[in-house]
Amino acid sequence: MLTSKVEGWIKEFVKGRFWREPIVSFCSSDATENLPKIIPNHLTAEDILPKAKSVVVYFIPFTEEVARSNVKGIKPSKLWALAYVETNKLIESLNRYLSKKLEVEGFKSAVIKPTHNFDEKTLLSMWSHKHVAYLAGLGTFGVHTMIITEKGCCGRLGSLVTTAEFEYKEPLKEEFCLYKRGQKCLECVKRCPFGALKAVKLDKRKCYEVLMENTKLFDFGFADVCGKCACGVPCSLKKP
Repeated sequence: MLTSKVEGWIKEFVKGRFWREPIVSFCSSDATENLPKIIPNHLTAEDILPKAKSVVVYFIPFTEEVARSNVKGIKPSKLWALAYVETNKLIESLNRYLSKKLEVEGFKSAVIKPTHNFDEKTLLSMWSHKHVAYLAGLGTFGVHTMIITEKGCCGRLGSLVTTAEFEYKEPLKEEFCLYKRGQKCLECVKRCPFGALKAVKLDKRKCYEVLMENTKLFDFGFADVCGKCACGVPCSLKKP
C-alpha cells in the first residue's frame, strides 16, 4: 500500500549521526480547512496544491547526544545548532525525494520549506508544521508550544502536500504534556533563561529576538536556535 511505501521511503532516507528513526503520519487535506480560522493568513492544503488530498507529516527526532548537549548554559550548543541546520537541509532533500517518488506513482506534490514559513512582523505561520502534525495525530502541544510525540519534542517536523490518498489518523485524545494532564511539571518554563515562556503564554517576540541574537554564534548556516525549553525536560526524548 502507498501508506507503508511512504513510511518506508522516509525511514530509509533519514539516517545519520543526528537522528533517530522518524515517525510518519498523514491527515486529509480537508483537516486543514479550519487552520486559517486559528492562524490568520494560514494556508489550506488546497491553497498550496489544487486538488490536494493529503498532507504527509513526519517528525525527525534528535539523538540523546544532541538533546543532552543543549542542556547546560544559556547559549545553544554547537551540536544542537548544527543538528538544526543539517536537519533543515535533510527535510528539503527528503521532500524533493518524496515528490519524485510520488510522481512515479502518478501523484502531484508541493514541497514545503522546513522553516521560515512565517511573517516576520506578526510571527504567524503561513504553514505550520506543528499544527498539521497535531491534525495527523503525531502528538500534542506542550506548554513550550512544541509538539510532543512518542519520541519526545527534540527534533524537527516536515510536511508535504500531495494529491495521493493515505490511511489518515485523527488528533490524539490522550494528552502528552504532563502539566496539561494535571500533573506538576512546567520544567520547560523553568528551563527558559530569558523569561519568554510562561505557563499561560509564550512571548513570541522575545523568543524570536533571542533566536536572532543566537544566529551570530555560528558560521555554518542560519542557526536561529535556542531549544533550552525542550532539552533536559521529561518530554525531551519520549512521551512522559
